Amino acid sequence: MTQVLILGGGGFIGINIARRLLDDGGYTITLADKGYRGRLEEYFDADERAELTVIEDDFTDPRAYDKLARHYDHVYMMAAIVGVNRTLEHPEEVIRVNTALTHYTLEWLQRAEVGRVVFASSSENYAATTDLFDAPIPTPETVPLTIGDMKHPRWTYAVTKMLGESAFLHTGPAAGFEATVVRYQNAFGPCMGFRHVIPHLVQRFWDHPTDEPFRIYGADQTRAFCYITDSVDGTVRAMETPAAAGEIYHVGNDEEISLETLTRTVGELMGYTGEYEHAPTYPGSVGRRCPDLTKCREELGYEPQVPWREGVERTVQWYRDFFAAGRQPDDIGFEPPERFSQR
Repeated sequence: MTQVLILGGGGFIGINIARRLLDDGGYTITLADKGYRGRLEEYFDADERAELTVIEDDFTDPRAYDKLARHYDHVYMMAAIVGVNRTLEHPEEVIRVNTALTHYTLEWLQRAEVGRVVFASSSENYAATTDLFDAPIPTPETVPLTIGDMKHPRWTYAVTKMLGESAFLHTGPAAGFEATVVRYQNAFGPCMGFRHVIPHLVQRFWDHPTDEPFRIYGADQTRAFCYITDSVDGTVRAMETPAAAGEIYHVGNDEEISLETLTRTVGELMGYTGEYEHAPTYPGSVGRRCPDLTKCREELGYEPQVPWREGVERTVQWYRDFFAAGRQPDDIGFEPPERFSQR
């Protein structure tokens, strides 16, 4: 059995990695996170939960790592504060938490016995490059990384992810573990919370008065949304492909669509028949983003399987069912969606 630790195992991507590995079989899985917010019950039945080792603690505290085993074959480092809205509201916490998680995880790795670590990074790292410079879109892994405006709080997340990439890639050889970086590209799917563009759109349409135009923020901006099962598949491939050690991969989907197309699609699925109007984008939001998947395809054999519209249909249906059942975000520990920023 392959011994697996998922740091950040209560988060959206981490728990979906656990779901995939349980389905595949052959893994002993430990989830470690500050909290699980009811997600274990959403994703696993009682028998499946019994197969998981679940550790709940604050891993910005170095003492929490004493609860971990000494040996793991694979460590998925998914733990972080994520979301543009959090960088806008509490940039100091994004810096503190994400830096502490990187630092103390690396300290633990240097005394543990670990085969490979996959570090979860982000397309935020190169978002400003495509806006400010003549960078190619779709964008490859080799593009220089850029901080758009050091005074703008939204870039605090990218700063911590750049630090993490460098720290894991360069500490690994010295400490005796392999490290691989995956940069996620707008992963989405059911049960991802509400402070993300697609579930937030669902809630806006659910609550929207029928006699008022629906506002589309940043209508001409583009993104490439990746359904969660594809994000997980790319991550597992990055972990289990021997030649991926020391490499960086853009894991996502390269179907680039406008936010207007996304908004109107969600509106159609929600049965909205009213008018739309354009509205200014959120401050600091980038104009275009789409990954070049050539390296991921050629080296990992990765190919996204879920077209963006199919993924949106699945996700919208889950959230419609959630609201139709009379459930609220805090029922499973989700934060409310106010002051949401589109990524």
